[in-house]
Amino acid sequence: MKTGQAPQTDLQSVAGRPPRGAIALRAAAALAAALSGGLAFAAPAAPAHDALRPAGVQAAHIFSLWTVTLTVCSLVFAAVLIALLFAVARAPRASRDASPDLGSLERPERRVGRVVSGASIASVVLLFGLLLADIMTDRALSRLPVADAVHLEMTGHQWWWEARYADDTPGSGFAVANELHVPVGRPVVISLKADDVIHTFWVPNLHGKKDMIPGRESTIEFRADRAGTYRGQCAEFCGLEHALMAFTVVAERPAQYDAWVARQRTPAPQPVDALQAQGERLFTTGNCAGCHTVRGTSANGVLGPDLTHVMSRPMLAAETFENTPANLESWIKAPGSMKPGTTMPASQLSAQDLNALIAWIRTLQ
Repeated sequence: MKTGQAPQTDLQSVAGRPPRGAIALRAAAALAAALSGGLAFAAPAAPAHDALRPAGVQAAHIFSLWTVTLTVCSLVFAAVLIALLFAVARAPRASRDASPDLGSLERPERRVGRVVSGASIASVVLLFGLLLADIMTDRALSRLPVADAVHLEMTGHQWWWEARYADDTPGSGFAVANELHVPVGRPVVISLKADDVIHTFWVPNLHGKKDMIPGRESTIEFRADRAGTYRGQCAEFCGLEHALMAFTVVAERPAQYDAWVARQRTPAPQPVDALQAQGERLFTTGNCAGCHTVRGTSANGVLGPDLTHVMSRPMLAAETFENTPANLESWIKAPGSMKPGTTMPASQLSAQDLNALIAWIRTLQ
């Protein structure tokens, strides 16, 4: 993985120029501004999970297609309603005793026939237009330049996310849980895997959805063109805690990203007092080490998240609750009460041992 700076690029450009088909899509998107503008900009200033606020070129293509589709469907719906109201207003009124008018069966209504034929032709043209816009968007999504890309592997588990960053040199790779960091303006290529059941990777501010199927590997490519924190979510029902299987993508300037990578590659710090030493001993000799890895210690479990820098993460349990000492203690004591269905067993430690364990875990910054 290379962590050098990449030149900044515009949100809706690829390789310095608009992608093919982008001009036509943007023209139609401008037409939809009156229809979608209020819906898109009524949201908070910095949405965490919003497909209507693209923060990357891939999401921008998808948003353009959405606005084109919304425009066409809205215009067709309005035209149908207007035609219906016009027909109702022009329809002759008759009394209960009036006989039905069957004159249209004997004489052709050429004007009505022309209107129906024209509407049918217009419908076909509009449908083919939507098909063409879909094809153009798909081609644009597949043309993201991936030179000097950040490569990582993301695996979906019930119910958390594991991300492994590739290593430049042997032993320099590292793993994080439920949180991705990416540099702004630089493409990211993620290999997607599923450990147990089908999951779906979805960060609407950056790209569309991508299925993760057990036994099969797929990839997704995107580029964040605006710094910020964006929420991701599993979009395929995967069991009891599917709704609580989220993650964040932090897009930051290249220098900040390089500093984060350097911190993540460092091992856990050594205990500085007896309480922390006791906590480390409890972790590495107890059940915790059977599931979790903490680099720099003998704990090398692979069933649960890597906890080497767990206290640098703002959230715990796949974005379920804030990473505070009180929540951490509750999570260790009774994880099932905070996230029902989790496979993490409850701790049987005494209050004194639990205090020592938490004291050590809090050093894992």
